[in-house]
Amino acid sequence: MQNMKNAVLVLTAFLFLFPYKLMAENKVISIEDGWNIEDERSISFAPQLSIDEQNIYIYSEKELNDLEVIIKDSLGNVIYYNVTTVSGYTTYPILIDNWNKGKYTIQIKKGSRYMQGIIRIEYDEIMRTSLNTGDISGERRMPLTDEQEAAVKQIQREWKNPSPKPVLIEGVTGSGKTQVYIKLIEQTLSQGKEAIVLIPEIALTYQTVRRFYARFGDKVSVINSRQSQGERYDQFKRAKKGEVQVMIGPRSALFTPFASLGLIIIDEEHEPTYKSEQVPRYHAREVAVHRAEVEDASVVLGSATPSMEAMYRARLGEYQLYEMKNRSHMQQMATVYTVDMRKELKNGNRSILSEKLQELIEDRLNAKEQIMLFLNRRGYSGFISCRECGHVVKCPHCNVSLSVHKGGKMVCHYCGYEQPKVTECPECGSRYIGEFRAGTQQIEDMVKARFPQARVLRMDMDTTKKKDSHEQILSAFANEEADILVGTQMIVKGHDFPKVTLVGALAADMSLYTDDYRSGERTFQLLTQAAGRAGRGDRPGEVVIQTYDPEHYAIEASASQDYEAFYEKEIRYRSLMGYPPVENLMAVLAACEDEALLEKACKYLKEYILRIKGQAQLNVIGPASPGVDKIKDIYRRVIYVKAPEYRTLVVLKDRMEQYIEINSGFQKMRIQFDFNPMNL
Repeated sequence: MQNMKNAVLVLTAFLFLFPYKLMAENKVISIEDGWNIEDERSISFAPQLSIDEQNIYIYSEKELNDLEVIIKDSLGNVIYYNVTTVSGYTTYPILIDNWNKGKYTIQIKKGSRYMQGIIRIEYDEIMRTSLNTGDISGERRMPLTDEQEAAVKQIQREWKNPSPKPVLIEGVTGSGKTQVYIKLIEQTLSQGKEAIVLIPEIALTYQTVRRFYARFGDKVSVINSRQSQGERYDQFKRAKKGEVQVMIGPRSALFTPFASLGLIIIDEEHEPTYKSEQVPRYHAREVAVHRAEVEDASVVLGSATPSMEAMYRARLGEYQLYEMKNRSHMQQMATVYTVDMRKELKNGNRSILSEKLQELIEDRLNAKEQIMLFLNRRGYSGFISCRECGHVVKCPHCNVSLSVHKGGKMVCHYCGYEQPKVTECPECGSRYIGEFRAGTQQIEDMVKARFPQARVLRMDMDTTKKKDSHEQILSAFANEEADILVGTQMIVKGHDFPKVTLVGALAADMSLYTDDYRSGERTFQLLTQAAGRAGRGDRPGEVVIQTYDPEHYAIEASASQDYEAFYEKEIRYRSLMGYPPVENLMAVLAACEDEALLEKACKYLKEYILRIKGQAQLNVIGPASPGVDKIKDIYRRVIYVKAPEYRTLVVLKDRMEQYIEINSGFQKMRIQFDFNPMNL
């Protein structure tokens, strides 16, 4: 055996925690004394080594056959062995990208001769910030208006109470709720505590983060659904280590592991995305209030159009309500025009763009101002409406629209009522009755054809599939690289574009007559939010709402931006029909591959509910098919149970679970419970 010096090969690498891989950035490789061979006979044998972030490479000027490569860990365990040939600088790689930190001994043997060295692998962590705030030099710190200052002081007084309540801010669009949030966060951070800011959708991240980052700098971090698992992990770990004090994100940000949480803000609290549609089916608002109670923190909810649930609790005194009725720069609210599309049809206009909207678009293009056109649809809207009189075919039992199904049927997704699909309007006899099928891509093509001089961007699920695509589209529009932004409801939620002076709601009825008891509320919220996008700068704004039912109270209230009028009518409707928030609703969701077995099981479940309810006030609806009754060959049914008391439904759920567990017939199906569901 030959004497030789041990060569030490040191590899310093930086590890991104997910995926577990050595990364090339900032890597330093040094070989101390090289592979120094004292026996001259070994010169012709000596191979060379190099290392990058993933591999050890063995190479040689001369051909070397039958080389044994042996690598052992610090305990002497062989973790790699192979016999190979190296020749003519053809490298032989050994993958090391999944090795743990530590020292490894490498031996390269040929017969009785061998070379030996030590590889040391060290890891450091680099936490990714995931913040791409761009140039924030234009973000100025604005002094609070009198109304904003008053709101801050009132909230601070509430926090001094022995048992402070969650706070609800009802502030018109453009009133500067974000400035109030920032001031409250400043106070929270000054006390050595941290803050969580929830946003409803990733589309809000671009401008929201810029505002907070301009004020708090590196104290801010963000998570969203477009990040990788590793990026989200990094942000939570940074929060746990105290490297950030403000976390911004959707409902999952609520679980940020802050050590001293002081404030939870839920912006646009009315958004349905705050309710998880997967198990566990929690609502971020309820979890936020509970976490705040446990950790002695405060909760602030904000919206221009508060949810019925939040306002109902404020009226009951469970939340403290504060109002902001003026825009921050005292701009006038946008002028709203309601266009009756029935009259457009009678006048010979079959386009989705009304004459009024086309006229205003032309005017804005000539003035070099910007326009937003949105289609308030979510997925496939299958209701039937008449273009002559605006009549919508509804369930005679549930006051929701019937949905079109295959086989020429119209079905109620609440009680299961069905009837044949109509071909003539039952109200006026018109043949112009059917479903509205236009999508954002068709709208984009139509706008480009009608206004060829316009630069048009589209923002919907198809154009925002890639990472950072939301930010790219919104920043392009903010930089005035487009004249018209066409999109779904995501474009009218929370964005602030001063050059936008015209917003068009192309088909208000698409959300108004979905088969959901919340359809009126969601339509009012969407249209009011849309109206708030126009005229936020120094130029007045205008809004065009196109509808076949201009007399509907949700349309009228949104046109006048009158939340109080809408709430009073909507809460009476909810009370009359026994819907949340006046009463409580539980959905029993059943799924099975065998449709006949599913129908039988749901029948037994309903009979069991009626048998055990006793004197409890319960109203059982269904079983019925949900909006989509079959997914991936799994059939779905739903039973709705209404009750005045939430506790009554909890007890019922517990007993149903016991009944399901002891009956083998339910083993082939999945049954879940959802309390006060947001989407039906």
